[in-house]
Amino acid sequence: MKGHCILSHGFESGPDATKVTALAEAAEALGWSHERPDYTDLDARREVSELGDVPARMQRLLSRIDAAPAGPVVLAGSSLGAYISGFASLQRPVRALFLMAPPIQMGPAPRLDAAAVPLSILHGWDDELIPAAEVVAWAQPRRARLLLVDDSHRLSAHVEASRNAFADLLRAL
Repeated sequence: MKGHCILSHGFESGPDATKVTALAEAAEALGWSHERPDYTDLDARREVSELGDVPARMQRLLSRIDAAPAGPVVLAGSSLGAYISGFASLQRPVRALFLMAPPIQMGPAPRLDAAAVPLSILHGWDDELIPAAEVVAWAQPRRARLLLVDDSHRLSAHVEASRNAFADLLRAL
């Protein structure tokens, strides 16, 4: 195996969601092991916040990084999964990040941050939750590879573009 990919689904989605499944297929085709943690139990904890238990989501991801097989780890995530992947990269060594529809700012939560590693972002021009301009401004100083597509927050019309962009990132490592 070339390394290990941890693919984090978005809020109120799941580990079998279309986009993270496509990323898993891309990773496998290129010789990377992969896993898709299930955060649905934490997303349901609305007594913690309107986005569920985000700190517990982060801890689950960090524990999966700690338990990953030897070799480079690549984090990928969609929406809230992208948000926690960015922050996890500051706490554990990761080789690269792939963020889909990353929330740059979520209310009173800290503004998105990430380690200085190879970074690829896929975002919809018509994202109704996260303005594309915020993502462009965040990506620019990081020199991220940024693919803006004609889509909404769910990026449902660009599953194949997600798979291809993730495969490009893995091939470049």
